Amino acid sequence: MLNQKAEILLQKYCSALAKQAGVTNVTKQFSLSNPMDTRLREAILHSTEFLQMVTCYDVDQLAGQVIVTGTSQLLTGRKAGGRFIRKLGVDGNTYKLSETDSCAALDWATLSVWANSGDEGQFFRMMQDFIDKQFALDMIRVGFNGTHVSDTTDPELYPNGEDVNKGWHQIAKEWNGGAQVLTSPVTLGVGGTYATLDAMASDLVNHLPIECRNDPDIVILVGSELLAAEQFRLYSKADTPTENIAAAQLDTIVAGKKAIVPPFMPGKRIVATTLKNLHIYTQKGSRRRAAEDVQDRKQFENKYWRNEGYALEVPELYVAIDESAISLV
Repeated sequence: MLNQKAEILLQKYCSALAKQAGVTNVTKQFSLSNPMDTRLREAILHSTEFLQMVTCYDVDQLAGQVIVTGTSQLLTGRKAGGRFIRKLGVDGNTYKLSETDSCAALDWATLSVWANSGDEGQFFRMMQDFIDKQFALDMIRVGFNGTHVSDTTDPELYPNGEDVNKGWHQIAKEWNGGAQVLTSPVTLGVGGTYATLDAMASDLVNHLPIECRNDPDIVILVGSELLAAEQFRLYSKADTPTENIAAAQLDTIVAGKKAIVPPFMPGKRIVATTLKNLHIYTQKGSRRRAAEDVQDRKQFENKYWRNEGYALEVPELYVAIDESAISLV
């Protein structure tokens, strides 16, 4: 049950939210003022480390040309009788945003414990931190797992938001006839296609455009299952300090590149790209909020609606081996 202190604090939370938004009833969907819009965006982006490393922009249109933030291409040269110029961006590389609806619900039992654990300010911070982090993690989850956009999503059938939006991996699969994502069966381990994770990652980097392979921003995104299997192999045979160091550093360096194990990325997937190449766009002015205590469900629900979508700045700069293709030996 919701204790009296939690009930009073929830009422104060709703009153404060209504005052900020300039509305009388926060249970009805309301738009955000520019300052509120900016604060919500910044709070979500800073709630998880990974979201701060990718490219997140507010855009005006529901669809348009993908935004260029940089390049790995050579931009220096000369032209007889003129100036050397090289066009940035990729023709036909467009984005499309979709209606996206999130709801972070807190049950009464949790809220009652939080209400007893500190003062009003702490209660509000715990509420907001939870909300921001859940929204942020879902953005990352869909980015790595989204395959299509359904009119009505099914979280039971698609627990990782596969039907919420097309994420980065799916976009790469559909680019260049599928050449960016390798789907032919491969094995990892002694006697396999790749004896080591280093060998697999090195081959992946060699599939990047030649001018991009030595870009210092290239990272290897490694699924947790691949990392665990390789660490087990290294520790099992480690009988020298050098081998122990290699095993210990595996989650930071693979094939001479910085390695990252992203949240929610499938465990057997491996990707070579730059983090800034992974884009998330939200339509400016589309953010809506609502908050209410729902008695029938015995929970307080914070709702967040917006138009959102994903893009790869340079699709050729994302190469991967699909998780369905990799077997461990």
